[in-house]
Amino acid sequence: MEHSFAPMQNDLIIRAAWGQEVERPPIWVMRQAGRYLPEYHEAKGTRDFFECCRDPEVSSTITLQPIERFAGLIDAAIIFSDILVIPQAMGMVVEMVDKKGPHFPNPLKSPTDGQYAEVMARDVDVSKELDYVYKAITLTRKKLNGRVPLIGFCGAPWTLLCYMVEGGGTKIFKESKTWVYKYPEEAKALLHKIAVLCVEYLALQVKAGAQLVQVFESWAGELSPSSFKKFSQPYLAYIAKHLPIRLKELGLDPVPMIIFPKGAWYALDAACDLGYNAVSLDWLYAPADAVKTVGNRPIVLQGNADPGVLYGSRESITEIVQEMVDGFGWATRKKGWIVNLGHGITPFVNPEDLKFFFQEIHRLTKTQ
Repeated sequence: MEHSFAPMQNDLIIRAAWGQEVERPPIWVMRQAGRYLPEYHEAKGTRDFFECCRDPEVSSTITLQPIERFAGLIDAAIIFSDILVIPQAMGMVVEMVDKKGPHFPNPLKSPTDGQYAEVMARDVDVSKELDYVYKAITLTRKKLNGRVPLIGFCGAPWTLLCYMVEGGGTKIFKESKTWVYKYPEEAKALLHKIAVLCVEYLALQVKAGAQLVQVFESWAGELSPSSFKKFSQPYLAYIAKHLPIRLKELGLDPVPMIIFPKGAWYALDAACDLGYNAVSLDWLYAPADAVKTVGNRPIVLQGNADPGVLYGSRESITEIVQEMVDGFGWATRKKGWIVNLGHGITPFVNPEDLKFFFQEIHRLTKTQ
């Protein structure tokens, strides 16, 4: 079914993500819709996190909250959802435990634990299993009414595998490392299956109304350079190669694709050759060094302020913004940069400090 949406009033981030020269750098931040906002808790009510994700009305309401609070200051919405909906679609139980985070009561233990064979054999229909995400995207596009574009996303295969075998967040990645160093072929088979699902999931998000997509490789930094080449890079490249093909099969135009290999500072050069339009940087990069690494390749960089600066003084925020403006060479380049944090907004940030961050970006990149 073809959807009809209002004309875009602000397509700045789309033009920037395609590498075009733009009048100012577009701005959005990861986790811009979420628990740091008082209105988020009002909309969430007594529902648990995944209930909010599965209710298109609630998801769209939460997605729009930062667009309305920071009207005129940010240039994109990102659908309120979670990277772990793919493991859920694959038949795994995922719960969001208060003050702890995501929890898999029955993680994958080994290739012989029975559940691995079931997961690998299951014919996953993401059009059916994740229909609530597409409905939320379509509803949100209609509510946005052309104000700003809408970003869709998914978790990357390696990151999703980590959660599926660890059972939740971890500091030592014991199970993940066991899989890659003891069961590498079985791990690769699972990674490929996840990558195939990611392509279809992202394509259906675009069909529903998403105008850009981001792939979150949140645990890339837990891999060594050689392991990254085996267990992350091929599957990220698979998504970048096959998503445009799948979109064409569906009669849809390509959309800009962003990859976020968090912590993989050694892989920026490789990330620029994966087939994505933009690479999102965490705060461990000096922007000027990242620009040098990109060189003449038509890659847009996204990022990369330390989220922790939002706990600091207004002077510190201004200083970090100026460092980014200078480091990404905005005054002379006028392209190649999407403003973001180096990761998501952390808890207890004062929304007024985030607003100041946005205002400083506008002030310090204003065309003279």
